[in-house]
Parts: sequence; structure tokens; C-alpha cells
Amino acid sequence: MQPPSAPRDAHPYLRAASAGVRHHTRALAQPDTFPPPPADRLHLDVLHAHLTALHQLLARLGETTQPPHPAASRHLSTAHTRLWQAATEIHAAFHLLPSNTAGEGAEEGACHPKRLAEGPPVLTICQRHLAAGHIIRRKTTPTDLRAHTTACVR
Repeated sequence: MQPPSAPRDAHPYLRAASAGVRHHTRALAQPDTFPPPPADRLHLDVLHAHLTALHQLLARLGETTQPPHPAASRHLSTAHTRLWQAATEIHAAFHLLPSNTAGEGAEEGACHPKRLAEGPPVLTICQRHLAAGHIIRRKTTPTDLRAHTTACVR
């Protein structure tokens, strides 16, 4: 006897997040916006938040999957590490972009607690990245965190 299939709306928030990313990707690829706009800090900040949320989700899934299915848990652990590497690269790219792009004030680095309770956007991404880094470093070794290359060397 087969187990009952999962209902279509088993994970509605994950489906909505995926649909939002797909919609945004299609919106960036519209033919009427040629050339497409380059990435800005706001895009990278939101993308980094998305990656770190996925990072936390994979950590939880890996923990709950390990006892009954250790092989699947190892794959989730690898995905967890690779997602961290992607978030690290997004964080680095964020800091390489100019800070006075559209949508950001010229005084971004200045702290205005009455305007932004969480602090300036540049600090928010760094705080989020440090928190995610603390989690990954408890579960992995420095060797695991080195960038994996899949390119063929000749």
C-alpha cells in the first residue's frame, strides 16, 4: 500500500517564496528593459536574507532527518554548506557595490535609530551574515567551508 500523497498546499509559504523568486527573475528578464539593470545593494540584501533563511531551514531539516535517514542527512549537510558559500559570496558582492545606488540614502553608513530600528542596511546584512556564520561554524570544519570547485582542470 502506498502512503497517501502530500496535499498540494503542504508547504504554502515555501511555495510562495519560490514563486516570488521566479516572478522577480522573469521581471528582470523583460525584453523592454534592455539592457537589464545591474544588481544593486537592495537586491543583494534581500537575496542574502532569502539565502540565510534557507540556510536555517536546511539546518533544521538536516537535524531532524539524521536519525532515521543518515545518508539523506549528509546530502542536506552538503547543501547547507554550499548555501553558506553562496551567502558569503553575496555578502562580499554587497560590499563591493557603491552605496549610493537608487533607493538608498547618501548617508547610508550613518546610524539614524529613529528612522531604522534595526540600524543601517549595511549593518543589517552584516549582522545577519555573522549570525549565520556562527551556526555554520558550530557544525562544520574549515576544510568543509572552502570553496568547492567543479571545473575540470586540464
